[in-house]
Amino acid sequence: MSTPTYFWEDFTPGLVKTFGPVKVEREAIIDFARQFDPQPFHLSEEAGRASLFGGLAASGWHTAAMTMRLMCDGFLLDSSSLGSPGLDSLKWHKPVLVGDELTARMTVLNSRPMNSKPHVGLVQTRWETLNQRGEVVMTIESWAMFRRRTPGEPAPVEPAPAAD
Repeated sequence: MSTPTYFWEDFTPGLVKTFGPVKVEREAIIDFARQFDPQPFHLSEEAGRASLFGGLAASGWHTAAMTMRLMCDGFLLDSSSLGSPGLDSLKWHKPVLVGDELTARMTVLNSRPMNSKPHVGLVQTRWETLNQRGEVVMTIESWAMFRRRTPGEPAPVEPAPAAD
């Protein structure tokens, strides 16, 4: 296993990186929907046209999965990532349709060492998934954990107050 390129120290607040594009294919939309979100407007062009989406639309979960792949290919697989404790928010703003080309833009919002684990740093990011027209189709805000290049000292533990 090679040494990662990106560590916690590399994710400074204000950093912006863009990844992609990925083209959204009809077959991929239908395959994902069959497995995970078999609603009619994700499975049939006719049902998609009759829906609020106006065409065969990718599941929002498929959009999130495509964005995750852009993140992995863009930097996560070459980082000291230790995973994520979860998402703070996930919003779908516009439908993703056959033929769209998606890019992902990551903005680092906050970064701090983890008090309980001095070898780990926390990074808060906002992810915007954009279509080929520059329209934001999805946003995610979350925290991620990365190994630190130079582990810090653990936070001092305050002594308990003396009993009277």
